[in-house]
Amino acid sequence: MSRFACPVCDYVYDETTGDPREGFPAGTPWSEVPDDWCCPDCGVREKIDFECVESPA
Repeated sequence: MSRFACPVCDYVYDETTGDPREGFPAGTPWSEVPDDWCCPDCGVREKIDFECVESPA
């Protein structure tokens, strides 16, 4: 599973844990997050701006 980081703030979407407050249960792959979804912490960046980061060991 991968992790995707907002380039503006410290928010990281982790496919393993998902983001239940945003409606994405654990295990939700990044491909199932809508393209028009914005960062829930800063609201500045959209999904397309997120960067794939190394998954934790």
